[in-house]
Amino acid sequence: MKSPLIQIKNLHVSISSFLPEHLASSSSYLEPSNITPAAPVGDELTPPAIGEIWPGQGGIYAGIQQDEDGQQYHKIFADTDVGTFAWGEHGTETAATSKINGVLNTCTLRDTEGSFPAAESAGNYTADGHHDFVLPSIAELNHAWTFVPDSFAKEAYWSSSQRSALSAFTMYFGDGYQDVSVKYYELRVRPVRSLLIR
Repeated sequence: MKSPLIQIKNLHVSISSFLPEHLASSSSYLEPSNITPAAPVGDELTPPAIGEIWPGQGGIYAGIQQDEDGQQYHKIFADTDVGTFAWGEHGTETAATSKINGVLNTCTLRDTEGSFPAAESAGNYTADGHHDFVLPSIAELNHAWTFVPDSFAKEAYWSSSQRSALSAFTMYFGDGYQDVSVKYYELRVRPVRSLLIR
């Protein structure tokens, strides 16, 4: 039995299968499905230099990021934007408030009633056969700006991190400025996937 990818201890919830790795390409990330986490990364996978495409892994390698529990993940950003979209549900408070965990935020939005176009577009993205992309958290976008800023347009990108019922956090890749925007604005979306390092 595989161990869970993320355990949310402070909420006393264990999420063991939430990444849409095995969704059919025609499925929406909002539809119920049997989904399993990405396999942990051991010594058998050697990442390329930061900023290069990682063959077979779906995009640009952005290095290693640590989560709030000390787990380390390889971060792989899609090599292109999926378009511009509204964050969604302006005026509605959601539980997608993690500043670090884009997987948790995207899955929270998937399971929340309403329309969340930015998260849906990121969750539906596939590359190299991988279906486990999500809308990055603000910390993941900051990580991208720190390590692979030239891979992004010098414009604002949505994060999956909600600030309030009216706004969510954004990252402007022109100068690394973090801000908030109202949820009905259409901003760029760049999916990310995470590989747990064992």
